[in-house]
Amino acid sequence: MPHVLIIHEVEAYPAWKAVFDRAADRRKRAGEISYQLLRYDTDANTIVHFSAWSSLENARRFFESPELVELRKAAGVKAPNFLYLQEIERGVL
Repeated sequence: MPHVLIIHEVEAYPAWKAVFDRAADRRKRAGEISYQLLRYDTDANTIVHFSAWSSLENARRFFESPELVELRKAAGVKAPNFLYLQEIERGVL
């Protein structure tokens, strides 16, 4: 399963989350299957977005699109770091 891990600082979590929520249908149409949001325990404005995608190509196309670059600016995102990942194993202990 393809995944994307994004770590980014935002100006204000509530404002970022409102933009994130409004983009749910857009993310789904682009190929996002599921997501988790996490934040640093010492910094509420450093967000980790971990998501499963239909393909890494779809994820790259979505996240690197000019539209998303502008949307991130509007949401107050500062210098996001994207990691495109292929799952090799999953387990529960």
